Formats: sequence, C-alpha cells, structure tokens
Amino acid sequence: MTKIGIFYGSTAGVTEEIAEKLVEYFDEGVCDLYNMEEDFDDFEDMLQYDYLLLGSSTWGSGEVQNDWRDPLVDMEDEKPDFTGKKIALFGAGDCNCHGENFVSALGILYDYFKEAGATVVGEVPTDDYTFSKSHAVRDGKFVGLPIDEINESEKTDERIEAWIETLRPQFA
Repeated sequence: MTKIGIFYGSTAGVTEEIAEKLVEYFDEGVCDLYNMEEDFDDFEDMLQYDYLLLGSSTWGSGEVQNDWRDPLVDMEDEKPDFTGKKIALFGAGDCNCHGENFVSALGILYDYFKEAGATVVGEVPTDDYTFSKSHAVRDGKFVGLPIDEINESEKTDERIEAWIETLRPQFA
C-alpha cells in the first residue's frame, strides 16, 4: 500500500486520538501523521501523498478546528492543485449538545478540497447517528467519518474499522 498522509487539527485531543487510531488500523509504516499546528508547513506537505486522511473537530456554529483556519485561507489564495489525490475526511463532534452542526467541519473541508480538484472518498451513511443537521451531509450521507466520543464512544472502534475497510480498495 502507498503511503498515506494523515493531517489533523485537534484542540481537546479527540481528533488527535482518532488520527492515532487510524494509524494503528492501517498496516505499520503506511501512514505519516501531521498535526496541523505543529507539523504543517505548506501544501507541499500534503501534495507529496496520493492519499490523504484529513481530520477536524467542529467548533462554534459549525466551523473547522482553529489549526485549519489559516491553511484554508491560504488555499483560497494559493489555489493548490489536488487533482489526482484521493482524500477521506474524519472528524469529532457531539451529536447531543451540537446536533444542529454535527461534524459540519467535514463539509467545509469537503468543499475546499473538491474545489481544489481532489476526489473525496469514504462517505458514511447517516442512519447510525442521532443529529438534527450537518453541513457534512451530501446526498443523504456524511462526506466522511463522524466520531462522537462524548455520547457514542462505544461505537468508535467499530466505526473506524468499517470505514477503513471501505477505504482500502480506494487507497490500493
């Protein structure tokens, strides 16, 4: 399997824990892990990979985690070309307290990277989740993997394993 770049922003550590679990679930040595605050320099870091996993928690009224804000502004200015790159999204949210914006940050990342030419894979059915609204839902499915460690932590490992199995053929 080709190397996968995992880029994540995490404030409270939940998205970081998800990113670390993703590394464990893929074969050893397949993934390089980047914390957006500490390790990300510019889009060349991402463009060296054909396959990317991008993670963000959702904050405020459905916004991306703080470490993603400047890179997304830079994306608008620099217009990096992600054509030919396969990207899968994952994120943390709270479906009870923030069900009106549940994992909406994934929808923001989806919009930016689709606009930059990326192929986004790894959609997830919504039927196993309880929420009222999400900007991350397109055509009845989440654009990536939602994780709710606050209310549904018992489902996390199963959700990650099932999601990775859908990605393996796409990331061959």
